[in-house]
Amino acid sequence: MEPTVIEKAPRTPETIRVMEERHSVRAYEPGIAMPREDLDAILRAAGTAPSSWNLQPWKFLAIEDAALREKLLPIANHQRQVVESSAVVAVLGDLEGHRNAELVYGERVKSGAMSAEIKDTLVGQVERAYGSGTFARDEAFLNGGFAAMQLMLAAKALGYETCPMGGFRKDAFIEAFRVPERYVPLLLISIGKPAKAAHPSTRFPLEETVVRDTF
Repeated sequence: MEPTVIEKAPRTPETIRVMEERHSVRAYEPGIAMPREDLDAILRAAGTAPSSWNLQPWKFLAIEDAALREKLLPIANHQRQVVESSAVVAVLGDLEGHRNAELVYGERVKSGAMSAEIKDTLVGQVERAYGSGTFARDEAFLNGGFAAMQLMLAAKALGYETCPMGGFRKDAFIEAFRVPERYVPLLLISIGKPAKAAHPSTRFPLEETVVRDTF
């Protein structure tokens, strides 16, 4: 039996353009304050990222204060974008994401979208998964990565540039910014207006990155 050919979906050129034009920018126009509504819009969009069981196991630490970003500078190995950008967002993974289950599913039960029995089943699944091995840490990194990428795309769509930074001293960051044990720092993201255009980076062609059906 011949497979059904699905009609090609309409493209979304604006979304794809944002993805293609996003590059890491390390040189920013210093002294530019980002309107709080812009940063909130970016963080709100980041929070719409997908997550396992919809637990949303992340926390965003938005560092806007100039003095605090000076404090962060040596922790981030003196990467100048930390102090020259308008803000830095630390993406933290939640090692206790299972604690969100009751809140997430309880609201659905209250609204009539889910039965109490289904809620109890899902909560049980979550609790068992989070109690096994490295699952909690793996989920923190996996889902935090979804949110981080969405944050950078949202910033680009609003006319800002970003730079993800994994090179910082995690233990020192936890101490300096009093991060609770529940959270693990994943990366820092600078956000601001560029001082100069980013250098486009090369990307492998599909032939190098895509395997059809099986190796």
